[in-house]
Amino acid sequence: MVSEPAPDPVRTRLLQLADEKRVSLLKLSQMLGKNPSYLQQFVRKGSPRKLEEQDRGMLARFFGVSEEELGQAKENSYAVPEQSVRKGKADWIDVPRLAVGASAGPGTEPDGELVFDTIRFSRRWLRTMGLQPGELSTIVVSGDSMEPTLRDGDEILVDRTLRPSRDGIHVVRLGDSILVKRLDTSRPGMIVLISDNPAYPPLECPASDVQVTGRVVWKGGRI
Repeated sequence: MVSEPAPDPVRTRLLQLADEKRVSLLKLSQMLGKNPSYLQQFVRKGSPRKLEEQDRGMLARFFGVSEEELGQAKENSYAVPEQSVRKGKADWIDVPRLAVGASAGPGTEPDGELVFDTIRFSRRWLRTMGLQPGELSTIVVSGDSMEPTLRDGDEILVDRTLRPSRDGIHVVRLGDSILVKRLDTSRPGMIVLISDNPAYPPLECPASDVQVTGRVVWKGGRI
């Protein structure tokens, strides 16, 4: 009689952490910017064989555990010396990354603004941009309606400072969806949500239906 192979400890640990956090593998996959079935296939079918380094690091920071628990070899793990962290700390600002996507497409339903990581920006650069650190967050763009300006998977820096609505690229809430669009506020009582991709027609909405979350002031992404 052939015995079943022992459960993989990394996959078992990932399931345990997700259960403790009460978050689904589907939502975790979306947080990573992957196909919704990515982690389900990793756990159930063993594909991929191991987590990519970037994905493993993001999950470890989200759960607040060591990367070794998610498959990093011990000899490759390291810690940044505390002295190096303290040095020059006042010159940098850690801006929270939110586990929610801004859809440049049909619309993404938010699951709450859960902070899972940070991106470090120069305090001097933020000051020259006129940005207040406490009003900033970053999220990932999902979809192609803002191409070529914003592409699927781009990270955007959002300034949530309350200001009168104006033209430009903003993150908005419309019903149960979060969108990233250009705003045309020239018509009283109306807001037109405009996509840079001509395949998507403008969307006219009563101003009362649109909640402006913040203005997009920076983008970053893979080449």
